[in-house]
Amino acid sequence: MLIIGAKGLAKEVLQIFHEKDEVDNLLFYDDISTDVPDKLYQQFIVIRNMDDAALLFKTDPRFIIAVGMPDLRFGLYKQFTAIGGQLVSAISRYARVGNYGTSIAAGSIVMAGTVITNEVIIGKACLINPNCTISHDTVIGDFVDLSPGVQVTGHCAIGNYCNIGTNAIIIPKIIIGNRVTVGAGAVVLKNVEDGLEVAGVPAKKINLGKE
Repeated sequence: MLIIGAKGLAKEVLQIFHEKDEVDNLLFYDDISTDVPDKLYQQFIVIRNMDDAALLFKTDPRFIIAVGMPDLRFGLYKQFTAIGGQLVSAISRYARVGNYGTSIAAGSIVMAGTVITNEVIIGKACLINPNCTISHDTVIGDFVDLSPGVQVTGHCAIGNYCNIGTNAIIIPKIIIGNRVTVGAGAVVLKNVEDGLEVAGVPAKKINLGKE
């Protein structure tokens, strides 16, 4: 199986597979970084080009995108499915996932310490970092990033391509649109429209990283 990426997040995803004793036949992909060795930890081969990835997919089409940022992950998803890849998920054995009415779509990563209760729907290729809480009757769209410690309470909805900052809190029954950025530590008390950037307590519209 191919892990897309070979740096920070990819190393955390490797730990998920290690904990499940599923590291045999893992390979990594990185065609950008010049400081990544040909073998990660002197054990895992790092593929450097799409031709080699396509050749691998003929025998094992599985891949997971261990790269942050929603739009970047979406681009990699298109790129690797176009050459025959099949997106899969990685869920830590130390995450707690509800057994009733909860579904996690292909390609999502769920880190250790996260709690996902019953009646939660999580979309494709989401990144759920350590120690998040996602409560009942919540729907999360595709290619969403939840940073460490995010709390999503019950009856919430988060659209596609959102980025929710570290330790942000979303109170019950909040609807967050597509491509929303929520700053670290924010407390979201009102619905957020598509494309907005919000931060603070309570969360208000801002322009993160812009003049």
